[in-house]
Amino acid sequence: MLLDLRTIYFIVAVSCFVLGVLQLAAYATGRFERWPLWWGLSNLLVGVGSFLVALRNLVPTSVSIDGGNIVTIAGYMLMFFAVRVFSGRALDQRTFWLAILLISVPVVLIVSDRSAVSARLLYVSVICCLCDLAVAREAISIVRRERLYSAALLVGLYACTAAIFAVRSILAATGEIGGPDPFGGSAIHSWMAVSAVAFIMLRSMAMVLMAAERSRNQLTELAHHDPLTGALNRGGLAQHLPALGSQPVSLLIIDIDHFKQLNDRHGHAAGDDILRLFASVSRGIMRSGDLLARQGGDEFLAVLKNVSLEEAMAIAERIRLAFAAAVMQRPDLAVFPTLSIGVAARAESDGDFERLTQKADEALYRSKREGRNRVEAFGENQQAA
Repeated sequence: MLLDLRTIYFIVAVSCFVLGVLQLAAYATGRFERWPLWWGLSNLLVGVGSFLVALRNLVPTSVSIDGGNIVTIAGYMLMFFAVRVFSGRALDQRTFWLAILLISVPVVLIVSDRSAVSARLLYVSVICCLCDLAVAREAISIVRRERLYSAALLVGLYACTAAIFAVRSILAATGEIGGPDPFGGSAIHSWMAVSAVAFIMLRSMAMVLMAAERSRNQLTELAHHDPLTGALNRGGLAQHLPALGSQPVSLLIIDIDHFKQLNDRHGHAAGDDILRLFASVSRGIMRSGDLLARQGGDEFLAVLKNVSLEEAMAIAERIRLAFAAAVMQRPDLAVFPTLSIGVAARAESDGDFERLTQKADEALYRSKREGRNRVEAFGENQQAA
């Protein structure tokens, strides 16, 4: 069965109009960032372009051919812009619109020869293929950076449409499609246009899934992390503990000395700065697989994986000294906080994290009793409370 290509272009136009309006309506709610605005506009432009192309031989060629192809190219480039905005890497708008203008010039030049249908199809198909590949590449970076697995679906969808446009380019270059009447005689061209309708819908669904997955990840991040320091909270630490299994770990319990006096003298804003400073210093010394958690107030836990007691003591001392050096860079402070740190380690056979916490707590109390600003380890001759 040979599908009517003009009708398919009308269907593409209507589909893009509906999607564009829905995406702009979603943006108008104020619940999203700016990417639905650009995504909706891109669909509207592709819809307008498809509609104008479908009017070939019914309206002036300067409108249907020049206007239709230029607006379609702008819509496809705007899709790339929308995905860049979604990933937080928006392009300069002036550069973007200048690029659209320059890319559109050959369309007008080719159209000066009204019989050059295959040449126009080739040029527009190559541009759309490159735009789809650019979107797929951007989606790959989102997968790697944010672990948005729905972005992998977007990669697959845009890779498929890029392949369709690549095939369309080859067919146009060889003269298999095009000719004086682009709406007649080519079944493969019709089926490629039909597939475009399905992929347009699926790509929009994939973007919605990406937004939903990002929102879920952000909510999980908020639920499991302390908003002030970025460290894990109690719930976040509890989520990570089962993954430790029975592997050897060392635990640091860290208390910021003189923190109450600091708050009383300089205010809570200064106290918040010190908490953030401590978290930053600690993360700079701890390894990427280690865990830093805020237990509340000025007390933190650091879980060091596959580290002996002696190594944990050395890491704790580095944190203490680095924090002291960072605090000394704050000459505005009249109260200089220090760190008291208790350290305990568990063997591979001992999987009781609660007992490990009790040991580190006892070491912390001893550090306090010995005058603060020091690192103490739980010894085997001590009894955990």
